[in-house]
Amino acid sequence: MTTAPDTRTRIQEVARELFLKQGVQNTSLKHIADRLGITKPALYYHFASRDDLLKSIVQPFLDDMEAFLTDREPTGRRQLLEEYFDVIWRHRDVFTVFLQASATLVELNLMDRIWEGRKRLVALLLGPDSSTAAQIRATVALGGLADCVMEHATVPFDEVRTIAVEAALNALAL
Repeated sequence: MTTAPDTRTRIQEVARELFLKQGVQNTSLKHIADRLGITKPALYYHFASRDDLLKSIVQPFLDDMEAFLTDREPTGRRQLLEEYFDVIWRHRDVFTVFLQASATLVELNLMDRIWEGRKRLVALLLGPDSSTAAQIRATVALGGLADCVMEHATVPFDEVRTIAVEAALNALAL
């Protein structure tokens, strides 16, 4: 017999798959329930709404980013970028959902948390009093890492990481 946590996890897996395939706005709870072979009330037992389900899928990324950024000891920029790459690689499917559902994430107040984490990362990379030019380079570097995670997800991790981190360092003009 399937236990409740297993059902919850399976709902998240199917929802993530459908969100990626057809977009958040085009995926209803009925689609998810039908795909799982369960009733909508059974799905509602685990998630009150599609928004709650989406939050549950995004939350592990937010938690990992918070853990990554909290109480960081100063490290070299390469190491910081490599560790950031590792976090976003683990959550590469969530990044694709971000692109497809950015308006929904704004409505759910999740996008503010994502941008706040990005600002904290830039401050770690550059220090508190960085120039506008350095901040623009950091935006290009971090955005490029995120793009590589999504666009090259089928390429071996080590290959993407090595090339992407080197390109990010170059964008930072280091």
